[in-house]
Amino acid sequence: MKRSAPPAQPLRRVRAWGGMLLVWGAATGIAHLLNHHVSVTVLAMVYLAAVMLVAYVTNRWLSIACAFLSVAALNILFVQPRGAFRVDSTEHAITLVALLFVSLLATNLSSRLRASTRRAVSRERRARTLQHLAASMALLEDEAPMVDAAVKALEADFGQGILALMSREGDLVMHGAMQAPAAPAERRDDAIAHCVKSGHAMGPGTGRWDALATWYLPLRAGESRIGAIAIAAPPQTALLPGAEERREHAQAIADLTAGALLRTRHAAEAARARDQAQSQQLRSTLLASVSHDLRTPLAAILAAATSMQRQADRLDAESQQRLLALIESEARHLTAVTDNTLHWLRVSGDHPVLKMDWEALEEIAGTCIARLRARHPHRHVTATLPADLPLIRVDAVLFAQLITNLLDNALKYSADDVELTAYADDDTITIDILDRGRGIPPGDEIRIFETFYRGAVPPAQRGAGLGLAISQAVASAHDARLSVGPREGGGSRFSIFMPLVPSPPTPADEGM
Repeated sequence: MKRSAPPAQPLRRVRAWGGMLLVWGAATGIAHLLNHHVSVTVLAMVYLAAVMLVAYVTNRWLSIACAFLSVAALNILFVQPRGAFRVDSTEHAITLVALLFVSLLATNLSSRLRASTRRAVSRERRARTLQHLAASMALLEDEAPMVDAAVKALEADFGQGILALMSREGDLVMHGAMQAPAAPAERRDDAIAHCVKSGHAMGPGTGRWDALATWYLPLRAGESRIGAIAIAAPPQTALLPGAEERREHAQAIADLTAGALLRTRHAAEAARARDQAQSQQLRSTLLASVSHDLRTPLAAILAAATSMQRQADRLDAESQQRLLALIESEARHLTAVTDNTLHWLRVSGDHPVLKMDWEALEEIAGTCIARLRARHPHRHVTATLPADLPLIRVDAVLFAQLITNLLDNALKYSADDVELTAYADDDTITIDILDRGRGIPPGDEIRIFETFYRGAVPPAQRGAGLGLAISQAVASAHDARLSVGPREGGGSRFSIFMPLVPSPPTPADEGM
């Protein structure tokens, strides 16, 4: 059977006692060599040096033992009568008493100095821990990494057995795991409730529920209580030196963590409130803009319809056709504004829902061109698409609106014909809409895609400023990129860069 290793604590004690006896024996040997050359007082100084060395290297009790052994050795071995624990001379008695007194005083001072040094080193280490924890939490934005950082900082001082219980929407979210026996569940829950409610520590040495086997420290930030931290601490822990300082250090980490968590929650609430305000403002602006853009065509339709109804017998055929054409034109404009508004509402959310399917770009382009011919009967759009262009995976309705908006924008701001071209390379399909208009003013290449931004628009052109914003949103929803730049020879080039997705196998391919 394999023997287990001896416990480390008894082994250290044996080594400490052995070291003390070795120093005391060395001092006795030196005193024996000097015995016939110096006085007893000098020999006492040798033993005093040994006691101070033991006090500096080991602990108080070993140095006290060394002091008594030194006095005994000096009395028995070097003071007359030798070999007896008796003193015949007053001078020697004073020397022995002085040796014992100075040895004990040096032991006490050395022990205090060593304890103060340990406390200073421990406080410095804990201060560095708090500093590093505060710096790391300043860079974090999520709650879980913050709590994990706090648990790791506590484990560096208390070892395993740290449990953080954070209040979130009425529930307690746990981080870490207890590695030591804790109170029963109902007792633990009561302790947590009292800890969070009162804002005071619970457990051994705190004066509150001292019989518990766990420290419960509140996560507090000002008047807010957002949870507690549980640290496995048996009742005898409260009797150990420095227990109160260690608990205060743990409470400082808990308070720092609570402040960081509260800052994160306030920042998230402020962001949500800001987003809601922006959304409300955007919808109000949309309503005002669309209402203004709908009023003029509705008034024109109403006026034309009223004229045909009340003056039908006095209008010739040509006038009636002109009024019908006006009604049709304004109705188409209303349809376009309504479509853009509905599509903008669909893609303006954080997670737009797309109905993706494999589509042929030439079919979408043909539908868009046919729609624009009805809207602009005297304008011409040229489409140049290669026959081997691969299928694209898109939401057909939204992507057709994207192409329509770009073509309609080009027709509005260009007197010449508009061209649509497309080509594919290794990983991208590029779709270009080219016009011969006056181009985009420098600095507006990005702003023209903002909602409701129209730039320097001729007075004759109507619109709510949604077309290009919707186009940009639709492109982003398809993981595509929409950009604008100057066209060689004058005009603008709107380009859609779509990632190339492998097309599904055709029935012919599957049969091969």
